[in-house]
Amino acid sequence: MVVDDELREQESIADKAIKAVSNGKLAYCKFLSANDTGDTGGHQAGIYIAKNALKILFETPGERGQNKDKFVKIKWQDDFETESRFIYYGQGTRNEYRITRFGRGFPFLQTEHTGDLFVFVQLDDENYSGFILSTEDDIEEFLGCFGMSPSDTGSVIEIADFGIEQQLEASMREFIKALSVDFPETKEMALTAQRIENDVFDHEENALYDPDSKLVSWIDTEYTLFRMIEQERYGSTISRGFSSVEEFVVFANSVLNKRKSRAGRSLEHHLSRIFDYNALSYSPQPRTEGNKRPDFIFPSEAAYHTPNYPIEKLVLLAAKTTCKDRWRQVINEADRFKGREKHLFTLQQGISAQQMDEMHEEGIVLVVPEKYIGTYPKAKREQIWTLRRFVSSTKEKTG
Repeated sequence: MVVDDELREQESIADKAIKAVSNGKLAYCKFLSANDTGDTGGHQAGIYIAKNALKILFETPGERGQNKDKFVKIKWQDDFETESRFIYYGQGTRNEYRITRFGRGFPFLQTEHTGDLFVFVQLDDENYSGFILSTEDDIEEFLGCFGMSPSDTGSVIEIADFGIEQQLEASMREFIKALSVDFPETKEMALTAQRIENDVFDHEENALYDPDSKLVSWIDTEYTLFRMIEQERYGSTISRGFSSVEEFVVFANSVLNKRKSRAGRSLEHHLSRIFDYNALSYSPQPRTEGNKRPDFIFPSEAAYHTPNYPIEKLVLLAAKTTCKDRWRQVINEADRFKGREKHLFTLQQGISAQQMDEMHEEGIVLVVPEKYIGTYPKAKREQIWTLRRFVSSTKEKTG
């Protein structure tokens, strides 16, 4: 028993959340928004649950004109329990689902938890597990384990669900069948996802007119493609089983490492394609002082290193899938931008007003897909740029 307790203490919160999702009946995850944590003036009590995930709360949808509720037990962080309430607000102008009643001293609905990943698992009709993942390492470990991107959150977690449109699936299987390697390079994965998405949905012009939605769609398609390759490569191995725990651990680590290495460069490849469509001149992964490497400099690395090139015509963009902690890395990536405006693109859904103030003080302008801006504190949303605005501004500055 002592050994078991020690092992449980060594497990990260991400490990515990992954185990709970794998063993639970149903699971849901979302980034805590400013509205959830009270980081806006119009905060409603409790954690908002999207309508597409109502089945984790109730067997049937709520009916307009009346409220309905249900009381359950939730064990948080595999540590302490709350007697909480699921409620559908259907009266008046409201039409939403929330989890409420967490008790006094509940630590996770404070403003500093805006942007944390909330993982919610149904064990049975009356018992649930809840996890709050606050560090980027934990968030990336969790999402990577289930082959998810940040844009896949906000809905029920579908484990090994490949029910995509028939034409999209056919295009992906054709690509997989022609592969001569187990996994293609990250750039080939990104370009293939872009081609398939453009062919199937026929909205290639959105890279020009709506780059925010196009980028998210490309990323979603790539994650789906990657999961299909995993299923093709590993499905039979998983079905056969493993002769020892050690064999399983080695296999699992190999799978997770592939996921992490792919995710690390995926965002940069998709952003590069958006910039190419928009005829922007840029250098990816340029070298600055001391062998530092920001993600993008516009119009070029050569312009940056030309002493008399006007600084007001240079633009720096960092790209980070999540940025709750790592945004500080952007501050010193290029000496010529010290004390000047720097841009940071992220798929992060929500961070606290305090963190946004810290970014603002360091001259960092947050760039976020348009659909995610509503997850940020209301009072700070005007500070956030869409990708379309960034592209337009950079064209004007560097043109």
